[in-house]
Amino acid sequence: MTESTDAAPRDILLPDVEAEADDASAAPAERRRRPRSPRRRRTWIEGGTSVHHWGWELLGWAVLSLGAGLVAGAALNEFLPQPLGSTLSLLALWVAFAVPVLLAFRRSVPRALLRFRPLDLLYGLALGILLRIVQGWLDMAAGGTGAWPSYPTAGGALPSGWIFDELVAATVVGPVLEEFFFRGLILVAAYTAVRRLAGRGVAGFAATLVSTGLFVAAHALLVPAAWDQALSLALVGIVASLLVLLTGRIWAAVLMHVVYNGMWVALATVGTLLGGSSGPSLS
Repeated sequence: MTESTDAAPRDILLPDVEAEADDASAAPAERRRRPRSPRRRRTWIEGGTSVHHWGWELLGWAVLSLGAGLVAGAALNEFLPQPLGSTLSLLALWVAFAVPVLLAFRRSVPRALLRFRPLDLLYGLALGILLRIVQGWLDMAAGGTGAWPSYPTAGGALPSGWIFDELVAATVVGPVLEEFFFRGLILVAAYTAVRRLAGRGVAGFAATLVSTGLFVAAHALLVPAAWDQALSLALVGIVASLLVLLTGRIWAAVLMHVVYNGMWVALATVGTLLGGSSGPSLS
């Protein structure tokens, strides 16, 4: 009787113990078979490997390239006959923009910077139009007449180099190269360098200041600007910097700059064909 009563609980308990042992032995195999969730890679704003080699060195080379381009452009424009001098001057500046950007991107492309979202198109279009309207208000505040701008030509015809100088250079190539240089290179390098020392907030402010300051200075050295023109350029630089910092992408800033310059070209073209008076060019 004692053996039978002792055996009954063991018979009842043994299957459960064996099942637990089977579950324990199966658990590691199940964990091995379970797919791991992919690890999210950090964008350039958050740091990470994509901007590991970005910082003060790239920022310094970019500033040196900008200075060399400005000096070479001024020399070509001064000592060569026109319009060859102005064309070569512009090309020298484009090279100064493009070379450091290409070298930096060959080293590494900041993660998510080149992504495009449909919202970028909306940002670029809306802010480009708004900034051009603000530029018109500032021009009037500085004593402008508010008349449509036009190119300084005789007989109401467009300048002979209008297609290259305005439609291609000022509307497309110039804005794209400037944004990739001032925002895609200088802004990102300055932000990355300062973020390692002082955090994201200070880095965003410092990078915006450096990028916008160099952007305005480069334009002012090429063409002397009145206070309203300098302020308009500063607003373009600040808005473009904020777009890149807030979205992590560059295309909204590029499109905003294209729209901003393109609107002036369109207005000046219509104003010239209608015989309007000339206004300042900020492209």
